[in-house]
Amino acid sequence: MLIAAQTCSMNVALATPHPRYVYFNFFSERLNRDILIDEDQKSTSLSRLVFRSRIRNMVSPEKLLYKQPSVLVGRTDVVSVTPWLAPIIWEGTFDPVLVDNIYKPMNLTIATTVFAIGKYVRFLQDFLDTAEKHFMVGFNMRYYVFTDRPHDVPSVNLSQGRHLSVIQVPGSNRWQEISAQRMEIIQTTIERQIRGEADYIFCLDVDSKFHAHWGSESLGRLVAVIHPGYYEQTRDRFPYERRPASTAYIPMDEGDYYYGGAMIGGFVEDVYTLAKVCRTQFEEDAGNSIEAAWQEESHLNRYLLYNKPSKVLSPEYLWQDFKAKTKEVKVIRFSGVIKNYAEVRSNV
Repeated sequence: MLIAAQTCSMNVALATPHPRYVYFNFFSERLNRDILIDEDQKSTSLSRLVFRSRIRNMVSPEKLLYKQPSVLVGRTDVVSVTPWLAPIIWEGTFDPVLVDNIYKPMNLTIATTVFAIGKYVRFLQDFLDTAEKHFMVGFNMRYYVFTDRPHDVPSVNLSQGRHLSVIQVPGSNRWQEISAQRMEIIQTTIERQIRGEADYIFCLDVDSKFHAHWGSESLGRLVAVIHPGYYEQTRDRFPYERRPASTAYIPMDEGDYYYGGAMIGGFVEDVYTLAKVCRTQFEEDAGNSIEAAWQEESHLNRYLLYNKPSKVLSPEYLWQDFKAKTKEVKVIRFSGVIKNYAEVRSNV
C-alpha cells in the first residue's frame, strides 16, 4: 500500500534534473514522494521506529550440490572466530554457492549508502560499475548516493531489482566536517526512508572499488571489517582515541580489533542505533571542543568495543591498493584506491 510520508524539517524532496535516477534534497522542507510503508508502520512515530529487518531460518534448498564440510580440514593460518563466537569471514571459510542459495529466496533488499562530496564524486563511476559486477549480485539493491554535486553523478547500467537514489547534501571545506556529518545523515535517512525500504544496510566509502565476490556471507545483525593496516598489530598500537576527555576514548589495555570506518553493515535497525550513538558522542565532543583522532572511525571503534559485532569481515573486504597482498589474504574483494589526498581534499 502506498501512503504519503509525513512532512518534517529534515525530509528529502523529489527533484528531477537527471532522467535515470531519483534525486532528493536532504535539507528541503517538503517530501514530495510516496514511500512504500508496511501496515504496521502507519502510526509509527520517530520515538518508536519500526524496521523491516527480521531474523530468518537458514533454509537450504533441496538437491543443492556442494562440497561436504569438514571439522578437521580448513583454514589453519588465520583465526575464523572471535572470542565472543562471531565468525570472521575469510576466503575458504564459507561456500558462496551454499550461502547465497540460503539467502536469495528470502527476497531481501540491501541498502548501500555512499558519500560523494566535492571532488570525491570522481570515484563514483568505478564504485558503482564494480559494485554491479561483484557486490550482492542477484539481490535487490538500493544505492543511496549523498552528494553536493548531483549533476555529476554518472549514468550506470543497473541490473534488475537494483535502484539508485541521489540525495543532495551540503559540501564542506573541511573533510573532517564531512566525516562528522555522515552519522547524522545516515541516522536521519534511515528514519525517513531506508527503514521502510531495506532489510540490511552497508555504509561504504566511495573512494573504493570491488574486485571479487562480496555476497550474503557478509550479512549479519551488526557487521564490522578489520582494518588492513592493523590486523597484525597489538592493541597498544591501534590508533584509538586515547584522550579520556573524548567520548571515543579507549584505554591502552582495552580493545579487540581495529575496525575500518570505510564499512559498517548489518540490520538496518542495528546500524541505525550505531549511527545514533556515534552522532550523539560526536556532538558531545564538539560541545567540549574535542575532535576524535579519526573522527567517526574513532567513535565507531569505541561503539564496537562494547557492542560486539555479530560478524567480522577479514581485511579481504577492505584492502588498500598501495599495500602488497599478504599470504593470509587469498583474494581482495574490496579496496581503497590510490589517490592524492592533497588534490581531492580541500584541507589535509
